[in-house]
Amino acid sequence: MTSRPSRTTFRQRLDEMVTVLRDDIITGRRAAGDYLPSEVALAEQFQLSKNSVRKGLERLVEEKLIEKVPRVGNRIADPGASGTVLLRFGYYRSVIQEAALDQLIEGFQQAHPHIRVELVPLPYENYPDAVSGYIGHDMLDVATVNYNDFRWLADEGHHDLLEPLAPRTEQYPFIADCFRHEGQLLGLPLIFSPVMLCYNRDHFLAHDLPEPDSSWRWSELMTAAERLGQEPGTFGFYFHMLSNNRWPVFLLQSGGRFELNEAGNVPVCGTKLMEGLRLTRELIDRQSAYPAYLSENDMDAERLFLQGKLSVIIATYFSLNHLMDAPFAFEVAPLPYLNEAKSLLLAIGLMVNRTSAVKEAALELVDYLLSYEAQLHIRQHTFSIPAHKKAAEWNGKEMFPRPSRFSMYREIIPSLRFFTELGLCSADLQHVCNALKLYWSRLEDEAAMCSRLEGLLSERAAR
Repeated sequence: MTSRPSRTTFRQRLDEMVTVLRDDIITGRRAAGDYLPSEVALAEQFQLSKNSVRKGLERLVEEKLIEKVPRVGNRIADPGASGTVLLRFGYYRSVIQEAALDQLIEGFQQAHPHIRVELVPLPYENYPDAVSGYIGHDMLDVATVNYNDFRWLADEGHHDLLEPLAPRTEQYPFIADCFRHEGQLLGLPLIFSPVMLCYNRDHFLAHDLPEPDSSWRWSELMTAAERLGQEPGTFGFYFHMLSNNRWPVFLLQSGGRFELNEAGNVPVCGTKLMEGLRLTRELIDRQSAYPAYLSENDMDAERLFLQGKLSVIIATYFSLNHLMDAPFAFEVAPLPYLNEAKSLLLAIGLMVNRTSAVKEAALELVDYLLSYEAQLHIRQHTFSIPAHKKAAEWNGKEMFPRPSRFSMYREIIPSLRFFTELGLCSADLQHVCNALKLYWSRLEDEAAMCSRLEGLLSERAAR
């Protein structure tokens, strides 16, 4: 005899129907003025009774997303009617998972039924160009932005597009002002992360190796990686060197900085920076057994780690969200160090269109996403670190297993630096990376690389 479905199952199906329809309406997949499928069709699609379907549709009516037309059906409401405000929110696709954004937006709309949020995913490639174009043409009211892209917007003169915002005293002080430009706070941090190590504990236990800690130098990691890599089909240590969220770490740890000298040049040869650059090539040489096409971005390394093919990777708290279903225990540790124990700091924030026609609603959304309740939701449902200090340091029953050293970031806060500590602007990052590719591939020696890099940076500084 087949068991009767539980009330919980019905509630889950009902919630699924409401969520799917709400998302279709918010994203524009179902346009204003169109009619939803009939109650009979919805009941069949979601395996619900007609009464359950009606209850779900009543929730959408209360949220002013649909309106009942007697004897006709359920019509998608015009957001401009009945005082409903349409708010367009541009975002990095990864933030859906990294900040539980879809869940937060759903909560916001339930609390603010007069505001409909349309989520607009933007491309990773040329994100600053895309987001500035959208905001400049009033096609977005709110948008996510990371520190690197914000610096590009500011350096290119697009900061005038953004609304100055009030500081939040409840946020970590070291991150709260990172989106400030020319004295104005033009963005507020949502989540942040240091760049760190992530490793497969089972691999270390199997080889009876000590696990990484804050005292490790890069030489110790490379020695451990050689042992770990002896297992067939497994590489000891790998990361995507070409990522602008990876290679600057080694220059930060060198203790050097790109600076103009009295002659108007930017010296590289004979500076501490060279120690960091030599280390990058040494690490690449140690990885020479790996196919050059092993990764195209950071996520490729994370995927191989998830498959158990890599023992240690360079990661972030953001990237841990992609490891949530890992079939093994993984742990985090500070990066090994060169001259100085520093690591790269990453941040994703929110910015508001200064000329938005619905600025009040946009600011309401920002307030909601940065509230203790929303930031606590991020802390409890993701691996990302919310910018709200109290929410980030919440201590309660976890909803899923976390690394035992999950709070490690608190120990290394004094060592965290943004890439701008190197004296580079956002556009310089990619120019320097491109200039280093020949050196990393051993098609150019150290002297030639130094000369070319000095010429490039000196020319850019003179502009």
